[in-house]
Amino acid sequence: MAASLSSTRSVMLLNALFRSGSLCSLSGIRALHVTAVCCKNRAARIRVGKGDKPVTYEQALHPHHIGHRKGWMSQHTSNLKGEEGAAERTIEDVFIRRFMFGTFHGCLANEVVIKRRGNMLIVCALMLQKLPPQKFYFLIGYSESLLSHFYKCPIKLEIQTLQEKAVYKYL
Repeated sequence: MAASLSSTRSVMLLNALFRSGSLCSLSGIRALHVTAVCCKNRAARIRVGKGDKPVTYEQALHPHHIGHRKGWMSQHTSNLKGEEGAAERTIEDVFIRRFMFGTFHGCLANEVVIKRRGNMLIVCALMLQKLPPQKFYFLIGYSESLLSHFYKCPIKLEIQTLQEKAVYKYL
């Protein structure tokens, strides 16, 4: 019923339900719990503080800006009409992100962007220069060969290194 609780019709309906005992709990005590509607979306938002917390560009923009001011972290065509496999792509993306985080532990400066072009999978990441270059080259080759073996398709890692994390602004 689309009527509000303040209308007389809904009050009459609630009274009838109370009298019939259909709103009674197992203990015999009648109870009705009502909460206020909260239309605020607070998910994935960085709280504003004293201006001393550094945030990246991706963290500074809210989720409803995806597609307008910031891009998707995974680019593929499985979400188009008539295409299948969106759930499988999502699980693969989560595995690749966890693999990259574990392989380059403490070196990721930003989120990993995964692009699918035809049969090729391209993983883009910004890394901090915490390891010597020889170790970076080894880990890049190790990751490309292992992920290519797992997914049976060519995988290319596009890595850029930074001295320190890029700060977009302070919140």
